[in-house]
Amino acid sequence: QVELVESGGGFVQPGGSLKLSCVGSGFTLDRYAIGWFRQVPGEKRESISCIWGSDGASFYTHLTKGRFAISKDNFRNIVYLQMNNLEPEDTAVYYCAATLSMPYCAEGFYHTGVTGFDHWGQGTQVTVSS
Repeated sequence: QVELVESGGGFVQPGGSLKLSCVGSGFTLDRYAIGWFRQVPGEKRESISCIWGSDGASFYTHLTKGRFAISKDNFRNIVYLQMNNLEPEDTAVYYCAATLSMPYCAEGFYHTGVTGFDHWGQGTQVTVSS
């Protein structure tokens, strides 16, 4: 029943910004943590950021380099990822995912998130290029 749909990806020049959306259905955001991940074809999926629907506690990995911000709208069951100062290295498919397990959206999220999140969206492409 849990379904997640990402949107907001696109083509931007280096230094540009995008705001991704993760729209959830079939669950109550208040009970879950939502994470953002990205993957380049042929490479491993990596953790970016996560947020708890209950209290908004959030965590960021080194991939953000201080440029990204995660936020949520519990009423609409949406989690956002604002991405600023994008670099070509940010080019990837961006996914959101959900988990009920507390350890997976916490310190150490970069290492544990990919395996700890249970429900995944289809992804949205982000391309950063001149």
